[in-house]
Amino acid sequence: MKQKIFLPFLALFLCCASLTVQAARVDTKAIEAKVAGMTQEEKQARSEEIKARIEAIKSMDKSQLTSEERSALKYEVKSMKKEAKAIGGGGIYISLAGILIIILVLILIL
Repeated sequence: MKQKIFLPFLALFLCCASLTVQAARVDTKAIEAKVAGMTQEEKQARSEEIKARIEAIKSMDKSQLTSEERSALKYEVKSMKKEAKAIGGGGIYISLAGILIIILVLILIL
């Protein structure tokens, strides 16, 4: 009986989870193309502008804003964070599983 109830809920959960992943994807090609044409000084200046604007948004009193203004601020912060990430060049991130595999390979080699 539990399996008859469990399987439909599991299927529903997996469908909803996959839909949210698809909705979260954002095309960043325009931002990357814009950043590729910048010099190092321009990148540094733009990152300082982004930091100053984000600090200004954080220090704002948001209780007086309407819901539309709040959503516009959220969108602005998200786009600035994506641009800052593109300017910074990202980095190399290794998952825990990747580290374990590297350690196991090193143990086998040595």
